[in-house]
Amino acid sequence: MSATTIGLSHSPLIGKNDPAPEVVARVDAAVDEARRFAEKFDPELVVLYAPDHYNGFFYKEMPPFCLATEAHAVGDFGSQAGPLSVDTDAAKAIAQGVLDRGVDLTVSARMTVDHGFVQPLEVLFGGIDQVPVVPVFVNGVATPLGPISRIRALGSAIGEAAAALDKRVLFLGSGGLSHDPPVPVLEGAPPRVADALIEGNPPTPEQRARGEERVIQAGRDYAAGSASMIPINPTWDNRLLDILEGGTLTDLDSWTVEEMGREGGGSAHEVRTWIAAFSSLAATGAYRMDSRFYEAVPEWIAGFAVATATPL
Repeated sequence: MSATTIGLSHSPLIGKNDPAPEVVARVDAAVDEARRFAEKFDPELVVLYAPDHYNGFFYKEMPPFCLATEAHAVGDFGSQAGPLSVDTDAAKAIAQGVLDRGVDLTVSARMTVDHGFVQPLEVLFGGIDQVPVVPVFVNGVATPLGPISRIRALGSAIGEAAAALDKRVLFLGSGGLSHDPPVPVLEGAPPRVADALIEGNPPTPEQRARGEERVIQAGRDYAAGSASMIPINPTWDNRLLDILEGGTLTDLDSWTVEEMGREGGGSAHEVRTWIAAFSSLAATGAYRMDSRFYEAVPEWIAGFAVATATPL
């Protein structure tokens, strides 16, 4: 087996509420480098860690993480809809391997995913059906949230299980870094909103369009300095990247749920996808971070980062 890792931020506002052209150019250059990195490695399997934004997972049953043996994208924010090219045999083998290693993994035979999964597949590979994938949902917004040590345990177990497949495996983390978009919360929600968060009733096209427009407007307000969201935190973001680059992943175990939300915003827990991906690579041996890019982009409500890593 050979392995690599890519960490890639996503935002539904890309192409809808863009920053200055020079910022877009810097982001594009970093993403292009990651794309070339993936093309050169030519993965036989992509293990994709990503969050959900109340499109596939709801409070009726909210696992801390879940692996899919089949997955379908809803097509929110103009992202590609339809089935992902899930390698079902590999997914089942990895799931069993994770359970054998003592991590209580939930499995979905029909997972619904959104732009958090789709964007990295579109950006790096040109679509959701271009490369065999094992999707792994990592909860990054719905409380209660568990300790980072459990995310490391998940990533390590998946890395070890994937190694047994004897394939070229790319571990891909999608999300973060610091950001505080207008995501609904269950506590204190009015009955209609609470019911939607619990039951997961699919929105009508009109409801989805209104919700997406609210997010786009929030990005405009945030960039204009007229929103009350927690600011993007480059210091916190780069502290995380420093730890990932140094390979000292156990240092993250002291990061509490409350601290992460306070420092990075309500959706900063999407960095759990990065931690899982780098933990998977670390499980196969020591690694080095080959490239690292970071830019605070208020228009996208994101501390936007791209990083690649390979074994030593």
